[in-house]
Amino acid sequence: MHVSSLGHLPRVAATLPTYDLLTMLSPVTAGDSSLQALAPQRRLQLVFHDVIEAAPEFIAPSAATVQAILEFGRNRTGEAPMLVHCWAGISRSSAAAYMLACDGNLSHEAAIADELRRRAPFATPNRLMISLADDILGRRGRMVDAIARIGRGTEASEGTPYQLPMSFSS
Repeated sequence: MHVSSLGHLPRVAATLPTYDLLTMLSPVTAGDSSLQALAPQRRLQLVFHDVIEAAPEFIAPSAATVQAILEFGRNRTGEAPMLVHCWAGISRSSAAAYMLACDGNLSHEAAIADELRRRAPFATPNRLMISLADDILGRRGRMVDAIARIGRGTEASEGTPYQLPMSFSS
């Protein structure tokens, strides 16, 4: 699974012969013209803000948002890699990558969080998305605890592209 910011997205996509694209942007950035030039095998675009609690002026991630991300990952066909991105490639995309990796790897929440931190020192996964995924996947707080344990990532205005494996073993 490849994770990127919107700014790095065209370059990362150009390295992949085929891919499934998960886009998470705010209402202001959702119509970015750079997205039109991409030709993914499958595409899911979700529009919400990178917030960790509901507020009247923002669209917070919801259980429906997280469920849509998980279903998109579960419905992959063939060997096409997943390409996940948000505006900065730090919070929403890292949360989505973490939850997708956890979905296919029961009881590896801590190992996946450690690998996320190793590959993306700047990653600060959106805590609300992680909490919702933890509930949906029935992980009883293990995902929340693992992300809390790795803590906030290093200061960055934009992440660098990275890859997170979809399979983990004991």
